[in-house]
Amino acid sequence: MGKVHKIIGRQTESLGKRVIIVVLGGALLAQPLASVLPGNWKTSVIESTEAAASDPVLKLSQQSFVTAGAKRLDYVFHTTRGSSKVQTDVHVIEIDLTNPYVSLNAMSGKNNSIGQVNTILNMAKENGAVAAINADIFVMGNEGAPMGAQVTAGTFMSSPSKLTGMYAFSVSKDRKPMIDAYNFEGKVTAADGSTFPLEGLNQSAYVPETTGTAFSHVNMMYIYTSAWGGAERPKNSGSTPTEVLVRNGVIEEISIDKAIAGQAPTDGYILRTHGLAATYVKEHLQIGQAITANYSLVSQTTGAKADPTSFEMMAGGHTLLVNAGAATAFSRDVTGVSGSSYTSRSGIGYSKDGTKVYLITSERSGSNTGVSLKELQQIMVQLSIHKGVNLDGGGSTTMVERPLGSNLLQLSHSTQYGTTQRSVANGIGVFTSAPKGTLKGISVSGAKSLVIGQKTAYALTGYDNYYNPYEVDNAGAAWSADKAVGTFKGNEFTATKAGKTTITVKSGAVTTKQEVEVVGQDQIASLTIDTAAGVLAKGATVSVPLTLKLKNGSTHKLSGDSVKWEFVGFNAAVSGDTLTVQSVTAGATTGYAIARYDGYPVMIPFTQGEAVSTFEDFEKSTYPITSQVTPAETAGSVKLVSDLPGQTTAKALKIEYDFTNGTGTKASYAVFNTSGRTIEGSPTSMTVDLYSDNSLNWVRAEFIDADGKAHLLDLAKQLDWNGWKNVKLNLSSQGMKFPVKLKRVYVVTIAEGQDERAASGSIGLDNMKLQYPPTVTVDSNAKVEMTVGSTAASISGKALKLDAAPLVLAGTTYVPVRFVSDAMGSKLLFDGNTGQITVLRGNKLLAMTIGKKDLILNGVRQSSDIVPIVRNNRTLIPVRLFSEKLGLKVAYDGKTKKITID
Repeated sequence: MGKVHKIIGRQTESLGKRVIIVVLGGALLAQPLASVLPGNWKTSVIESTEAAASDPVLKLSQQSFVTAGAKRLDYVFHTTRGSSKVQTDVHVIEIDLTNPYVSLNAMSGKNNSIGQVNTILNMAKENGAVAAINADIFVMGNEGAPMGAQVTAGTFMSSPSKLTGMYAFSVSKDRKPMIDAYNFEGKVTAADGSTFPLEGLNQSAYVPETTGTAFSHVNMMYIYTSAWGGAERPKNSGSTPTEVLVRNGVIEEISIDKAIAGQAPTDGYILRTHGLAATYVKEHLQIGQAITANYSLVSQTTGAKADPTSFEMMAGGHTLLVNAGAATAFSRDVTGVSGSSYTSRSGIGYSKDGTKVYLITSERSGSNTGVSLKELQQIMVQLSIHKGVNLDGGGSTTMVERPLGSNLLQLSHSTQYGTTQRSVANGIGVFTSAPKGTLKGISVSGAKSLVIGQKTAYALTGYDNYYNPYEVDNAGAAWSADKAVGTFKGNEFTATKAGKTTITVKSGAVTTKQEVEVVGQDQIASLTIDTAAGVLAKGATVSVPLTLKLKNGSTHKLSGDSVKWEFVGFNAAVSGDTLTVQSVTAGATTGYAIARYDGYPVMIPFTQGEAVSTFEDFEKSTYPITSQVTPAETAGSVKLVSDLPGQTTAKALKIEYDFTNGTGTKASYAVFNTSGRTIEGSPTSMTVDLYSDNSLNWVRAEFIDADGKAHLLDLAKQLDWNGWKNVKLNLSSQGMKFPVKLKRVYVVTIAEGQDERAASGSIGLDNMKLQYPPTVTVDSNAKVEMTVGSTAASISGKALKLDAAPLVLAGTTYVPVRFVSDAMGSKLLFDGNTGQITVLRGNKLLAMTIGKKDLILNGVRQSSDIVPIVRNNRTLIPVRLFSEKLGLKVAYDGKTKKITID
């Protein structure tokens, strides 16, 4: 039989005694990616990550030391889903428990409390960890206590919930890892010898699965120690507490039907009771009497009792994934964690000999697809994990580490929200107790991938023979790059053109290098300017930030002055994100501002005149705005209010929602004018002041076009901020036939990952405005006629002679590009160095390059089987491709070989 633990209070200093504390402050919620992701760490390429020969397969791509006994390993997981081959990044921190300097420990909440959620980065900083991942699941909306047991540095912090098939990871005092499922068993003994069972330790309210009741705290007795950091014991319990304060084994206070004020003392605890348990308190306990509280963990697999203090650490998890080196049946239903969906995942496991522990995360961000739980099982098996368990995933998945040579903890990879981290119940930290060693090596920290115009500072970092930071001299470091893709000023590098280079840094007699790539046009999928149009008038200004999307799915925000500009019909200057028209060409009614990133073009038109119209400010609404919900069990309401935090107007529209009940996708709607309110004209965008409750829910607007077709546009894909923000809907890119109606605005949560979002709250709408950019006109409505093999042609009946005749090659008809462009009122730009042809017509830009199949239409790369060609020093283009992309009609008479464009 295992030892029985007698509660004596919380060991508040245990973590600090066992680790070297890295003094780091501050909190990270959301910052630019480059500021939180590892800039560089010494890597060793182990194996190519090309497409897998067999499926599924896990391939190691790079590795780095975190500290003595801990390595960071990056893999690419290749598999086939249906008929599609996919891949996703997998990250592992491997712990060698035979190394005496490395250890694992559970971390929780703020300052190691239970019932106060925190980000993994902050937990790691507060506790001095050098790496960490998230751990247990928790009930969002409550305090956030872990659902499983937690032991931190030998102190029992929380008990396992009464849920089926929930496993926990632990390390014993003799450094042996274990994964098992546990029950909690305990009782209090009064001075009169009577006893009452303890239901749990430091737990939030939840719905038990094994007790036959829907309320965890009804009729039960719980014990709360100084580790509990929640404001209530607990909130949302559905019961009124009777509480008992015990200090040094003696009852000091009994509060009937009312919570005791304040937290539990470090030398005692508070018994929280209700119903039958409260009756026991009234009948058997008195102030001044002695009382004992004893409890233990009980293994569900062996039935043996386990003293919580026999563990160095323990953190709860979810379903068992791997046992005896093979995928095993899930120990509980995985629907609640979207087990069959492809999302971010976290897990932990250990080797057969018990010497290695593996902390695992998989990404769902950018081009990374995430994995299902079955795929996570496959990953664990390929890592040679003997026993493994699933941890909280989705938006909770987080890995942080201290890059080699650095003192700063950073995100190891993007979370599901980019750089925003979800606050979670607890995590598993990696700690080092190694002494200060001797200098072993140096490395470069800084960005490895840049865009043209980007500036980044690099630093030289050192590490000792325990792979812990070692201070080196940066002042005397000399920086250089072997290829002219950028320039150095001190340690600051400015990327000036696309390509790869090797950065070299020398400090004294020590030299190290880092590979850096500046993104080029061949890697681009699309380039957009975040503005639809501009006004063609001297002094007019327009905001021109750009978004660059790469073929690998990643995106970069570019400032207006980080690209090269070309202006047609006017002259302008760009400073930051602001373009200012300096002069207008005489007679010009339409102008174009063309931005090029490494030659890749995108354009916005400029014409004379502009209008902005207020669609709704809710000050004097003259039509009904009503509430709808789906499903019927969902609650919601709409009302005009004046008291939203930060509200600056007299009235705003508030949409309330409560998604507690019902199943599947749930939504709360604000319906405008019963069937929709008509929007006049053809605006290209709508701006809305949107109040967010940081619930991570989704806000959409539903428009009905002139054909009765519904279009759903995102106001916010995710409500991940607090307060007001002006958001913009691009109406011109949705294929809507105008005029349109705004039917509804609504907040929605989909079934997948629903537990990751707030179940109730409210949003606000105000200052809904429509933007009407000026109309772009085409100077010509000409009809062009040509004949294959003949230089005779006509424009609207006027005969003229071509300098190159149309021709047919492999079934494709080619015509001289300059003649057709000029005839149809287009602007033609040609780059003789690159062979790129750029045609501007109306609100369209078409770019093609001689000999290349890719074309660019309004900033989006498209593929084609046919390409522009050169014949007799004249550029010819495929007439049908050219015409249809620019909205022209083309006809071809096979008998007469006549080509008509109009």
